Formats: sequence, structure tokens, C-alpha cells
Amino acid sequence: MLVDMFFRPFRSEKSRVKKTRCKINEEEMDEDWDVYCMQFPKDPLTKHPNLSSTFQKIHRNGRSTKTMSARASNFSDLIQRVTASCLLHPLSGVARPDGDDDEDRDAAAEEEEQKEEEDPADGEEDGFEALGAPTVGPHAPPRVAELEMLVGQVFDAVAAVKRAYVSLQGAHCPWDPDRIRVADAAVVAELRRMGLLRERFRRGVGGGRARGVGTATLREVVAPYEAAVEELKREVRSKQTEIEGLREKLKTASFSERASGKSKGKSRRRVSCTTQVTPAPAIDLFESTMSLVREASKAFTSLLLSLMRSARWDIAAAVRSIEAASSSSFSSATSSRAHAKYALESYINRKIFQGFDHETFYMDGSLSSILHPDHHRKDCFTQYRDMKAMDPTELLGILPDCSFGNFCFKKYLSMVHPKMEESLFGDLEQRRQVLDGRHPRSQFYGEFLGLAKAVWLLHLLAFSLDPPPSHFEASGGAEFHSQYMESVVRSSGGVGVQKMIVGFPVSPGFKLGNGSIIKARVYLVPKNG
Repeated sequence: MLVDMFFRPFRSEKSRVKKTRCKINEEEMDEDWDVYCMQFPKDPLTKHPNLSSTFQKIHRNGRSTKTMSARASNFSDLIQRVTASCLLHPLSGVARPDGDDDEDRDAAAEEEEQKEEEDPADGEEDGFEALGAPTVGPHAPPRVAELEMLVGQVFDAVAAVKRAYVSLQGAHCPWDPDRIRVADAAVVAELRRMGLLRERFRRGVGGGRARGVGTATLREVVAPYEAAVEELKREVRSKQTEIEGLREKLKTASFSERASGKSKGKSRRRVSCTTQVTPAPAIDLFESTMSLVREASKAFTSLLLSLMRSARWDIAAAVRSIEAASSSSFSSATSSRAHAKYALESYINRKIFQGFDHETFYMDGSLSSILHPDHHRKDCFTQYRDMKAMDPTELLGILPDCSFGNFCFKKYLSMVHPKMEESLFGDLEQRRQVLDGRHPRSQFYGEFLGLAKAVWLLHLLAFSLDPPPSHFEASGGAEFHSQYMESVVRSSGGVGVQKMIVGFPVSPGFKLGNGSIIKARVYLVPKNG
């Protein structure tokens, strides 16, 4: 033993009996205590207990005390040196008897009891640490039992949220609005339940730092579900918007069925909610629609003229060719670039209004307005009301072959020449799409559809009135009549309108059944003598 190594040089060689007695005492001492090693703190400023008192605390039985009191003073000094050496250089592989461990635990327990007696309020400050040793089971304190019950309820609520969320996901495919509403209400109810549990924990169980920890934990648990619920609400709103769009498309499809004549003879006697109470078309409605036609015509003309200028067209030559095609002898009047837009607008209106006096723009030989005039008028006004709020691009995207689609097909091909389109856009892609029965989604074709829709609505209103309005148009070289005409430009140079004649018509006019007149727009030029 380590003690033998240090004490052997100091022993006297007196007698065999004395030597045996010393050996027995040393073996007894070795059995009772061993080298006690404890971690020595490296902080020199910290006050440590006296080594001698530590040594005395380790050896508490009476036999060891008697043995040590019989030793010489140099033996005590030597033991202190050995202990200090162990404190400075602890031996990692030294095994200690079970008895010493029990004694050390007793000493540590005594120190803990002393600390608790000195500061009894420390254990009450910490929420979960103050619960004591028996934290679970039937012998747990009331606060622990309440906490266990609360945690169980939280787990049940989380499981219920998961089940409700799975049900909400299942209701999306296939789309079931009733199941979605029920599942959404279930998710919200479970989240509210978790919120009530959180408030209950804050008021009752949670205290001090435990309250902050529990709140943070519940917040972390609930946050993903709240985000998922918000995402689902956004999806529900988008689905509702999609449903509204589908309803509009269904309404458009029903209108197109009536317009294309596919359901003639079947749907004429069908009672629908849109035809039960049908207001009669009014004259002022026709006048306001004609104003929309003029605005759409001006917008499309401005776009076409800007494209011509971007393509470096000779605007004067283009105007002269337009006048030559209209068999007018007043092409000199349109040589001005400022008035070229009126010549171009005249060309566009002449093409778009061609066939306006026929119920289908001469696209077919239908005679419904003659054979069934009353029903035809009601059908035309119903189509007008259905189509008024629709986007023509969306309508033709769903039903490209309806009557309005055929009207756009024929008018575009007659208005936009292939050479014109190739010069403006560099290719004939839009024309190829129109010939294939499709409708391009370009800015140019979109403006054309706006004009075509306005003229189509005006045509439906014209054939829904009884009697229908009569369509008239001024011719080049005709005398100016202020009752039926209006000039698109103001006269200049002190020349009155009495000395002006019609250079070319810009837009047609209408005479309504009540005698009111929608004046034709004309471009005036001075008389030649």
C-alpha cells in the first residue's frame, strides 16, 4: 500500500512482537480508509476547507481515530502531504470501497441539508424543480397531477388537430365544399381548445420560469398549425374565386348555345331565370352603346396608325389607297398626316359595319327576325345582357366557334390584309391562328376584339328594338346636312359648313323608331368652286 511505501523507512527494528503489532494496525487502517482523491479547484482565489478538517471528516469511526491519535506528529504531516498530493494529482484508476462511498454520500447529504436550511426559498422559485422527488404516480403532489392531466389534454388536442387537418386535406380532392367547411371548423375548434389549455396553464400550473417555458412550448406546437390554417384559408378563397369564374363560363356557354343555334327548338320553350323578367330595350341604351363603338373605333385606329408609323409606312400613300378602294375622288383632302387617322377610321368602320342591316351580318341565310320576330327580339336582348359584362378574349377562349367568334373571324380577315400584317409584325402568325379557328392573345388582336364586341352588342340591340333602327351612311361629295351629320374636325379659315361637302364618311348614323337621330360622322372638305 501507499502508506507502507512512506512509513517503512521510519519504522524501528525493536522486536518481532512490536513489528507484528504494527503490521496488524496498518492492515486495519488500510481496510478502513484508502487514498481519498477529490478534484482540486484551479481557481486560487477560491477559499477551500482545511485539509486536516477534510481528513478528519473522512475518518469518522472511533477505531481509526484511536489509531491516528497514537501516531507521531510526523505521521500526521506525512498524511497531509499525501492528501495534498492526491488533491493536486488525482489518481483516475483507484477503486474505493463501498463503505467510503456511503460515507461520502452521507457527507454530501448533510451538506445539501445545510444548504436547504440556509436558503429554503430557492426550491420554491423554480416551477418544475420545486415539485420534489415523486413526480409521477399516485403519490405525486396535486400540482404534478394537474400538470400530468394538462399535458395529456394537450396531446389529445394535438392529435385532434392532426385528424381534422387530414380530413381537411381529403376534402380538397375531390373538391367537397361541405366537407371543407366542416373540417375547417374542426381545426379552428381544436386550435381554440389548445389556446384555452394554454391560458389554463398560465393561470394555474405555470409559475415563474415554468410559465415562460410552457408558453414557448405551446406556441411552437401551435404555430405550424396556425400557418397551415392560414394557407388553407387562402386556398379556399382562391377556390371560391375559381368557382365564380366557372359560373361565369357556364353562363357564357349557355349564351353561346343560344347564339350559335345549336339548341333551337329545344331551348325556345325552356323557362330560365334570365328570361322570366326581361326588361325591354331602351333607346338611350342604344345611344350609349353607339358611343362605346365610337370610342373602341378610335382606340383601334390609333393603335393601327402607330404600328404603321413604327413600320415606316408612307401614311399619305396608304390613305390614298384607302380612298381609291372606297371610290372617292377627294383623296387630296386626306394628304395631311393630322387627318390620316380619320381616313383610317373610315376604312375600319366601313369594314366592321358591312352587313349590319342583316340579322347575322350575312354569315348565313337565317330569317328568324322575319319568321319569329318576337322571339328573335327577346333572344337578341338576352344575348346582349349576357355578353355585356364578358371579356371577349375569355369568351372566345372557351367557345371559339360561336356566332361571335365567326363574326370576328370574317371581319379580321377582311379588315387586315396579309401584306399589311406581314409589314406590321414581320410574319403572318396571327392570321394563321385565325384561319385555324383560334384567336390570338396579342395586344393588336385584343383591341380588335374590343371593337368587334362593341359592334356586336350594338347589332344585338338594333334587332331587339321594335321597330329596328335604320342604318344610313353619308357618301363622298354629298351636301352637309347638320340634322343627320356632324363633322369630325372644326372648319378653319373662316369657311362655314355651308360651303363644305363630305370628303368621306367616318362612321355611320342611325334613325331610331321614336324619330331620334344618331348623327353620322363625316370628314368635310371645301367645295371646289
